Amino acid sequence: MPTDDAYNILIIGAAGDLALNKLYPALYYLHRDGNCPEEMSIYGISRRTLRKNTFLNTIKSNIAADKFFDDNAWQSFARRLIYTSLDATDPPTMKKFSRELKKTRRSLIIYLAMPPNLFTATCQSLKSADIVNEHTRIVVEKPLGDSQHSFIETNNLLSDIFHEQQIYRIDHYLGKEAVQNLLVLRFANLLYEPLWNHNYIDHVQITVAETVGVDGRAQFYDATGALRDMVQNHLLQLLCLIAMDPPATLSSNAVSDEKLKILRSLKTIDHTNARDYTVRAQYTGGAVDGKSVVGYMEEKNMPAQSTTETFVALRAEIDSWRWSGVPFYLRTGKRLPKRSSEIVIQYKQVPHIIFPHSAASPNTLIIRLQPNEGIQLKVMNKVPGLDQDIELSPMTLDLFFSKIFAQNRHIDAYELLLLNVIRGDTTLFMRADEVEAAWEWVDKIRAGWHKIKHPIGQYTAGTWGPTDAVALLAKRDRSWYEQ
Repeated sequence: MPTDDAYNILIIGAAGDLALNKLYPALYYLHRDGNCPEEMSIYGISRRTLRKNTFLNTIKSNIAADKFFDDNAWQSFARRLIYTSLDATDPPTMKKFSRELKKTRRSLIIYLAMPPNLFTATCQSLKSADIVNEHTRIVVEKPLGDSQHSFIETNNLLSDIFHEQQIYRIDHYLGKEAVQNLLVLRFANLLYEPLWNHNYIDHVQITVAETVGVDGRAQFYDATGALRDMVQNHLLQLLCLIAMDPPATLSSNAVSDEKLKILRSLKTIDHTNARDYTVRAQYTGGAVDGKSVVGYMEEKNMPAQSTTETFVALRAEIDSWRWSGVPFYLRTGKRLPKRSSEIVIQYKQVPHIIFPHSAASPNTLIIRLQPNEGIQLKVMNKVPGLDQDIELSPMTLDLFFSKIFAQNRHIDAYELLLLNVIRGDTTLFMRADEVEAAWEWVDKIRAGWHKIKHPIGQYTAGTWGPTDAVALLAKRDRSWYEQ
């Protein structure tokens, strides 16, 4: 088995936005900080014809504005980069290219930075060109299928060529510092874990809000929608990390086993309860960040009479001993008032209030994933004074990473995830049965919507979604946490 030092990287789709804006900058910082094996080369291929200087200048322009940019590090990093214009789906072309790769006598990390509809042809081309061997590692981006059935088809293709331990299914949310810190928060602090159950927690909220619209991706987004684009992966992965039991170890299989238990314990949402448990809507014209924006149906190249949701809110329940009776409210949407991702743990009220002249609010733990990553804990505190009647006021204990670690450079999620691929660590990546279980749950929601003809609501761009989303919590005397 080759060591980490015996790998090169091959990025297929090297001239695309993902590669230029995320992958190459992440690899630059790994190189600068001494985390790339000394002899590792980074190959990039794409159908786009680019001169080497143009290719390098494009990458550099995405990095040079950062105050941590080091030109000497860039010069040595640039020497690692090799760009070739070719069609990765063409076996004869790839066969010729493979001869160059084999001269290095190093195994490959292959990153498919390309649309999923090209995975099949590309993987078959890689195999026929004899580029793949038992040591090859392959990284694939979401969306991994658009249903359980299509995921299984795609995964079967990958499994015919690669073993499970060679496949790295990436979700960049799992590389965020605040998301990784969930495991530390829960399992390294006795303060929280004994209270992390239905006896003390009233409900949990998970919100991933975007201010952007479809950004010129009308064709892709209208065929996907918020449920499949965000809930099936990002939000369900966050739910798993919040809800899972302690793994025996931090090995990838131990963590995946616990996440899988949660996904298989989710209460089914289908035609029998979709009206009560879900809300779906599209944005109409409004204003975001003080700028006027058009509605979803007015976006460029949008199909007429679209019923695709740009917002979804739902109530998820986990049939388990730990979480019996605790609802998990999930919410995501486009054209919302601000870009934010956060998890809110709402604790129950204390069983008896001994301060009759002042109201006490339940404790709330807020885990901010973006922007301004950190943790907040809302607790009750006495208002200073000499009054005989004690007055209470909620106070917030703040731990923001940008303040505590002010001298540290913010590490992008792709840096950690790429480093883990180089190290051969799959802990922060999704196992096939996890993805399949998530699709199974989401597919039943979509089938339920179709069967009952669940109406598509509307919300004004720049607001927090339709009133039905407020009612989803209000009918149980709860409300969305918004700050």
